[in-house]
This record gives sequence, structure tokens and C-alpha cells, in this order.
Amino acid sequence: MEHWIYTFNVLGHAVSVNMDTLITMWFSMFLLIVLAFITTRKTSIFPSKLQIIAEGIINYFDNIAKGSMGEDQAKKHLPLILTLFMFILTANLVGQLPWHLVHLKTGELASPNNDINMTAAMAIVVSLYYIYYGVKKKGFHFFFHGFSVDGIIITLVDTLELFVRPFSLALRLFANIFAGEVLVFTVLGIFAYFIPLPFMLFELFVALIQALVFTLLSTTYLSMAINEE
Repeated sequence: MEHWIYTFNVLGHAVSVNMDTLITMWFSMFLLIVLAFITTRKTSIFPSKLQIIAEGIINYFDNIAKGSMGEDQAKKHLPLILTLFMFILTANLVGQLPWHLVHLKTGELASPNNDINMTAAMAIVVSLYYIYYGVKKKGFHFFFHGFSVDGIIITLVDTLELFVRPFSLALRLFANIFAGEVLVFTVLGIFAYFIPLPFMLFELFVALIQALVFTLLSTTYLSMAINEE
């Protein structure tokens, strides 16, 4: 899909940004902030339905983080894990809104995750995050596993994974969201009523699954980086 590209100069260098991605990204963040405010405004020991859902999400990822990296490390890294899941899920669902009713001169509004720049940015942040904590915990041994044959092989494999992991994270999320939106748009162009509904409902399921996959893989990479085993 085309993007609404805006170019400006920074210190004599031309910088281009995809404005449609920025708009829907900030819209997703705004929705998240409003939702967080509404959910936490009146917490109670007799929770509302919204509080039950929020506590269920937190407990789910808290249990996963504790099981993979221990309670102390889970407390430290849970904010990033939850932020990833909630933002990706919200951004994916935002793409299901009728943005085609908003006409732009160039490009169109859609989920920010159908832009490879968005998913790549998140994947790079995750990679830098777990590399930082891996080096902090293990020092140089995070990259090098010894001069033995096994150690050299593992070092080479781990070095390759440092480049493959962010690429796979970014491409998987981008490809699934992009393909889903193209599918729904194509079906809507052929059949205006009723028939596109199952495809749209399926994309809601994909939005949840892709947010879950990205977050769980990020949690796994982090736990592998900081665990001694």
C-alpha cells in the first residue's frame, strides 16, 4: 500500500516519515491511555468486567514471565511485556476500523502494524533491550561461549540469531496484518454486504494471535538472555 509521505529537513538532511502510520500509531496510544485511565479510575475488591479483563491479562503474562525468568526478573520486565501486548493488540484492532471513509491525497489510514517500519522499530527495541540485560547479567559471555568446538558453534549460532530474531519478529507481524487488511479490502470490493463479515471476524482473531505471538517470543528471547542456564 502507498503511504502518505511527508519530508522535512533536519540539519540539512531530508527526513521522510509515513504520516498515515504516525496518525494511527498515536491514535492507538491515545486509546490505550484512555482505556488505562478508565480501568484504573475505580478499582475495587468487587471488580467491574473491565477490571476483570485487565487483571486477567496482567496475571496471564505475570505467570508466564515468572515461569520463564523467576519472580524478581518478572517484576522488572513485566511493564515492557504488557506494553508490547496491549499496544500491538490495540494497533491491530485499529486497523479494523472503517478508515477507508477518510480520504487522503496519497496513501490511506490503516493499522500502524501494516507498515514494516513500525514492526521493525518494535523488534529492534526488543532486541536492544534483551541484549542490554543479557550483557549486564553475563558480561562478555553473553556473546562468546568459549574456545571449544561446541562453544564456537554456539557462538556462531547465537550471533546469527541476533540478526534473525528482530527480522523474523518484524516480518511476521507486518506480513500477517498487511495480508489480512488486503484480504478484507479485496472482499469488500467484490461483495459489499454480509460475505466479508466472516473475514473481518477472522481478522479480529488474527489481531489477538499476532499480538500474543510477538509478545511471547519477546518474553522467550529475554528469558534466554538473562537466565544462567
